[in-house]
Amino acid sequence: MNIRRVVPDITSNRVDESRDFYAGFLGFHVGMDMGWVITFVSPFNPTAQITLLRGDASSNVQPQMSIEVDDVDEAHAKAVERGVTIAYPLTDEPWGVRRFFVTDPNGVVINVMGHGNR
Repeated sequence: MNIRRVVPDITSNRVDESRDFYAGFLGFHVGMDMGWVITFVSPFNPTAQITLLRGDASSNVQPQMSIEVDDVDEAHAKAVERGVTIAYPLTDEPWGVRRFFVTDPNGVVINVMGHGNR
């Protein structure tokens, strides 16, 4: 499995203050803003990112980290084969992401996702 990037996901009800902190203070650029989710991107290293969530639009489970892989279907098959706890099923989301959530041994929910891998 080829990991493309790892992004911490921060659940927040203080989005305006957080935007000012990450963009205004730290200098991140806003790479995506869908209202309920904002991704901040380093202007010098595009894989250095932070995602801020008001809540997940399609799941009542909140991920704490996103890991983008080159083949989501392969990752899902491996998770099933290994008996990894799947907290959100393999889903094609309307915003162009294919993803599923797993729970690590510590209870951390991880969004395993990819763009355009079908």
